[in-house]
Amino acid sequence: MTARAGQDPGRHLPVAEPARTRRAALRLIRLDRRAFAGLLALNALAAGAGLAAPWLLGRIIDAVKAGAGVATVDRLALAILVCAAAQLLLSRYAGYVGHRFGERTLARIREQFTERALALPASAVERAGTGDLTTRGTTDVANVGVTLRDSGPNVAIAAVRALFILGAVFVLDPLLGACGVLGLAGIWFASRWYLRRAVTAYLAEGAANSALAEELAATTSGARTVEALRLEDRRLERCRDAIEECRRTRLGTLFLRTVLFPIVDVSYVVPVVAVLLAGGALMVRDPAAMTLGTVVAAALYLRQLVEPMNTILEELERVQAGTASFARVEGLALAPENGSAGASPVPADDRIEVSGVRFAYDGGPAVLHGVDLRVRPGERLAVVGPSGAGKTTLGRLLAGMDAPRAGSVTVGGVPVADLDPAQLRERVVLVTQEHHVFLGTVRDNLRIAAPSATDTDLRAALAAVGADWVADLPDGLDTDLGHGGHRPDGAQAQQLALARVVLADPHTLILDEATALLDPGTARHTERALAAVLKGRTVIAIAHRLQTAHDADRVAVMRDGRVTELGTHEELVAAGGAYAELWRSWHGGR
Repeated sequence: MTARAGQDPGRHLPVAEPARTRRAALRLIRLDRRAFAGLLALNALAAGAGLAAPWLLGRIIDAVKAGAGVATVDRLALAILVCAAAQLLLSRYAGYVGHRFGERTLARIREQFTERALALPASAVERAGTGDLTTRGTTDVANVGVTLRDSGPNVAIAAVRALFILGAVFVLDPLLGACGVLGLAGIWFASRWYLRRAVTAYLAEGAANSALAEELAATTSGARTVEALRLEDRRLERCRDAIEECRRTRLGTLFLRTVLFPIVDVSYVVPVVAVLLAGGALMVRDPAAMTLGTVVAAALYLRQLVEPMNTILEELERVQAGTASFARVEGLALAPENGSAGASPVPADDRIEVSGVRFAYDGGPAVLHGVDLRVRPGERLAVVGPSGAGKTTLGRLLAGMDAPRAGSVTVGGVPVADLDPAQLRERVVLVTQEHHVFLGTVRDNLRIAAPSATDTDLRAALAAVGADWVADLPDGLDTDLGHGGHRPDGAQAQQLALARVVLADPHTLILDEATALLDPGTARHTERALAAVLKGRTVIAIAHRLQTAHDADRVAVMRDGRVTELGTHEELVAAGGAYAELWRSWHGGR
């Protein structure tokens, strides 16, 4: 199964095909089949109780016409009241059972979505955009929830009632039943026309909403960069285009409804008129074969059909939107997962080798051109070079976030991209200047990296990265972070991320401007503290501060996607190349 036509599977998260979506829905029903069977049974009983009133009313008319007394009418009227009460109670309980079924199923979908989202490679999320994943996890899951909790049970109840009502008309008189069914033909054709177009239209609307969310998130999160580079007009134009696409797709679904509903409204009148005309003609021709009560009962049944049909058609939009949303949620199962299939090979040691690596981002020019590099276990390597040289891309390949287009990146002889997530976290950890603070306490944020860590371990990790500010918080490690609690600034968030690295204790640490948000003095102190804590570990530091390179065992200089120089600080300064020029310029400026 792949992404739908028109989507680039390299850049978009997949959308499940209808067959897979149906199988997933049936699987969820089977997991709670007793509740689903009870839901159908209660709906059937409620529909059966609702059929009594028109039939009893027809009997009252015929009884009065035949000269029956008040007692007969009272008895039939009481039966109508009892049946109406039974229908009300059964419908209410059926709705209760349906809501519980929907909530349990929605909980399973949320848990499954979370597991699949966490299994996605970071590169897949970045290429697709966090807006798409966020929209699927919020708007789409919420739409599925509404369908399961409200629309699905309502449609099930209405469908059972509609079938019972039509069956009752046929039982009264097959000819009147045929007239009623033929009168509903307009609804049938209009619904088919709508259903053939609805899922595609709602999928397009969902994709447009995801694109808008991505544009808004990118613009707001990078507001300072946008302002600094004077990109306001360009970003506004992109947001306007995304909003216009949302408006266009929304109008597309609205058009479908404006065609469907007027046809339906007219079609409700046609079967009632057909039954009255046909029944009247039959009464005139043969009063013994067709009674007034039968015609009235059939007309009332068909009028009674309006309510369940309205429910079905009104909920049809939600069901179609929910189906499209479920296809997007279920599509996450088709996305690649972290690690390779089957058992992951075990690296022989911690030696890192980069051989003939070439890489280009989707649809872009080549970024790395035949990079070769060997990193010895326990070595501290600094990677320097101008912006755009390919340093960050090399770091991502070393961390297994992307796989090279050609060549290999291995740890202990095993391709990094083939390691399962658990092994990868033990071997290689990438830390960038972009850090996330999770909702919860300081302790919760740190134990993400080491669930079994004691408070002593946590405090030691914080001390190693210079996060003394935690001790000054009102509740220390129990202080809530985020909304309603302490809001860490960029530097503090960076220190929390580095403390998590200390707790994770990987064999190889890749620092991509990991201390960029700290002031120079704090950054150098933190780097030295990390070096002491991670002594004996491999550290690859991607940095613009050349002091980092000065303290490293070796320095790799990158330019235009190639490693142009490699050696110790002293060797490269003595060689008089690009690094020596950078050092003299930086040191002179210092």
